[in-house]
Amino acid sequence: MMERHAGLAVARYAVLALGVLFALGPLYLTFCAASVPNEQLLNHGAAFLPGSRLFDNVSEVAHRTDLARMLFNSFVVSSVVVAGKLALSSMTAYAVVFFRAPIRNFIFWSVFATLLLPLEVRIIPTYAIASDLFEPLKTVLQVTGLDSLVSSLAGIRIAPTVNLLDTYTGLSLPLVASATGTFLFRQFYRTVPAELVEAARIDGAGPIRFFIDVVLPLSRTNFAALGTIVFISTWKDYMWPLVVTDQASMRTITLGVTSFFPTDTSQLPEWNLVMAAALIAFIPPVIVIAVMQRWFVKGVIGAGR
Repeated sequence: MMERHAGLAVARYAVLALGVLFALGPLYLTFCAASVPNEQLLNHGAAFLPGSRLFDNVSEVAHRTDLARMLFNSFVVSSVVVAGKLALSSMTAYAVVFFRAPIRNFIFWSVFATLLLPLEVRIIPTYAIASDLFEPLKTVLQVTGLDSLVSSLAGIRIAPTVNLLDTYTGLSLPLVASATGTFLFRQFYRTVPAELVEAARIDGAGPIRFFIDVVLPLSRTNFAALGTIVFISTWKDYMWPLVVTDQASMRTITLGVTSFFPTDTSQLPEWNLVMAAALIAFIPPVIVIAVMQRWFVKGVIGAGR
């Protein structure tokens, strides 16, 4: 049994205070910078005390950008990605674990290998497919010569085109696949007792009923934990919305924050408005974490199953 010493208690609280400082310090500086005039930040550097211009700066951000629209876009994209990732990951892991296909391990490790190719690496081919969803099909037809054959026989040319740029589908669809989510669900499904599977089979439960009535209720903490992480990561995503959107009406809140950076070297950055916009963008993820905190912790530590 570990003895209690006053020195150890002081050390624990010191480490905890240091962690709180590193975690909340940047947020406090953001709040301070968002509540002072920009001239103060340019002339004196970072503000360490709150000012009186927070609501004025927030009002200026809302006046110069379509703030409600960008928040709505971010919420729609994040929600669609969360729903898509949870559904696809859970069903993929269920098929890998409970269906005795000969190539199930090959399928899983093929999916897991996609972790080596993040979106930044495959940004160009992903953009090419988003700009024309049928581009892979047309490439296959051209390589095999089937397009020329069909054109000569039927007198028509197969050239379907579906453009997903500046759409919610284009913003969401490339982010839905998740090897990490599949791995997490697979690891949990492997802990389901074989007796439970056998009992469901004896009761006449088919694969779909077993998945809906047994596996999904057991996975609710996994859904909560993964859903929270995916929502936050999608909400703060910058690169893909920047690439796939051109219309201002489809911009997300993350792009709205960067709109206050100068585009000309002769202009001065408006740091107070940048920080005010960042503060607004920070609120929805905090609400999600506050609402899902209990389920998130259970899903992370594996409790409540």
